[in-house]
Amino acid sequence: MSEPITKKVGGDGIKINLSVWKGTGKPILCVHGITANCRCWDVMASVMAPHQIIAMDLRGRGKSDKPPTGYSMAHHVQDIHSILDTLKIEKIVLMGHSLGAFIALAFGAQYPERVDRIILVDGAGKLSPEQFDNVFEAIKPALDRLGKIYPSSKDYIDTMKSAPYIQPWSDALENYYRYELEEVDAGGVRTNIDPKNIMEESVNVRKVDVEELYPKINCEVLILRATKGLFGLDDLLLPEQVIEKMLQAIPRASRFDVEGANHYGIVFQPHRQRDQAILKFLGT
Repeated sequence: MSEPITKKVGGDGIKINLSVWKGTGKPILCVHGITANCRCWDVMASVMAPHQIIAMDLRGRGKSDKPPTGYSMAHHVQDIHSILDTLKIEKIVLMGHSLGAFIALAFGAQYPERVDRIILVDGAGKLSPEQFDNVFEAIKPALDRLGKIYPSSKDYIDTMKSAPYIQPWSDALENYYRYELEEVDAGGVRTNIDPKNIMEESVNVRKVDVEELYPKINCEVLILRATKGLFGLDDLLLPEQVIEKMLQAIPRASRFDVEGANHYGIVFQPHRQRDQAILKFLGT
């Protein structure tokens, strides 16, 4: 698949970077997870090629502006609203992974008239404090890379290649991890994400009352669930009882279990059945 074009557009008082794959079908805005960037969608963008795919770098990530504060649902929702206005898109399909699923849900609840459909990818469930603790403990390896200086980009990539939770390695993964690197004046490289901003985000996401948002969603919703969680079954983002509550509370929701995928593989790895479920939901 061809490389996307990139552009910066106005968010809520900042500039948001977009990667855009041109297409003639429904426009789809893809929202990534807490420490990710827009290039996490490369594999899935190739599947949805008939459509226009717009993948955003959330504020503080990738090539978007990085204000010292402002990492909450309210800020992300207004960033998306500004993006749609700037691009003159009346209605969008929202697709969010992990934290991005919470953001997609929050936007759909606040601006239902701007949303055609929503795809929640392994996120936006009502988790208990203990379940949240398990999730954040499981993503600690991803958090630990932030702020750390590596001797070279090769050293960084080699470190990521050894991570057990993102196997098998691929060109898409390498492009994704290279995208987030910046050079350090004293030498070496590091990710371009400030750990302090992610800490603010992680505190704020726990405050989101998703059960208040569920009944406000009036469009069709597809929930994609990774059956392997992050590292095992005790850190699932969508345990069975959690996804069942979502299906009961979101008026037009359906589910599809992505068998054999963990929380990262559900977006990074090829999966024919997942792709078929998405295209069917989009009416392609």
